[in-house]
Amino acid sequence: MFELILQTALNAVISSSFMAIIAVGLVLIVGVMQIVNFAHGELYMVGAYTLWYLYMETGFPFAIAVLCAVLVPMLVGLVMERVLFRPMRGNLLGGLLMSVGMVFILKVAAVWLFGEGLMKHIESPFREVWHVFGLDAVMIPNQRLLVLGVSAAVMLGFWFFLRRTKTGWALRACTQDPEAAALQGISIGKVSIIAMAISAGMAGIGGAMMAPLVIVDPHMGHTIIITAFIVMIVGGMGSLGGAVIAAVIYSFIHTFITTYVDGVIATIVGLLLMFVVLMVKPTGIMGTRDKV
Repeated sequence: MFELILQTALNAVISSSFMAIIAVGLVLIVGVMQIVNFAHGELYMVGAYTLWYLYMETGFPFAIAVLCAVLVPMLVGLVMERVLFRPMRGNLLGGLLMSVGMVFILKVAAVWLFGEGLMKHIESPFREVWHVFGLDAVMIPNQRLLVLGVSAAVMLGFWFFLRRTKTGWALRACTQDPEAAALQGISIGKVSIIAMAISAGMAGIGGAMMAPLVIVDPHMGHTIIITAFIVMIVGGMGSLGGAVIAAVIYSFIHTFITTYVDGVIATIVGLLLMFVVLMVKPTGIMGTRDKV
């Protein structure tokens, strides 16, 4: 019993670390650009496909393929920011409709390039399994440890960027109050480009890290974006810290219920969690009424 609880808790920790970088990337765009990017899950899918194609099909080294899996979604995200989101800045509904259109474009592109129903499998270069405390029943594949380590490094790097650089200060200012930031001479356009690049890069690294652990297909972003939206709403729209806290809470609840009851029930409980939080605190755990 203890071993199962420990194994489930470790799985929840890894899941929460991955979900945190996905949710933070989504929240970043809402806070800075006041746009709900529903195509964030498809950027995750682009990162996974990039890793599969370069690592499995072309033979690139895994590290180089991961780097490209970050850069390609970033480029796609920058095109989205310039062509779709910039004209819709501040228009939540217009931006949402634009991003939904981008969802279909990226899905169709994936089907056209790689085929429908042809699920891709990526062999992890880190196939060893680490037994926790020497217990045979409690194990973590090294690929999952890589997910945890990379996610932690990304979040720490992002925290340092926000707290210790002028660009990070400008990004935080735009997240808290875009109009006041503009009056202080901060270029909202430049900050939006940086925010979109970071957001898309986070989605890409998430897709690359999880690709060896899941099946890569054109529809893999659907579940991720739904979960990310729940986490964002629970944490508070526009709140980066709230997204991290909500990712941990949601992942632990979902992982434990999936293990002990059922995955469908876990998803329902996750939705109920969102409804309860909204009833108790409509702005989310760390959201304020000044947030978008």
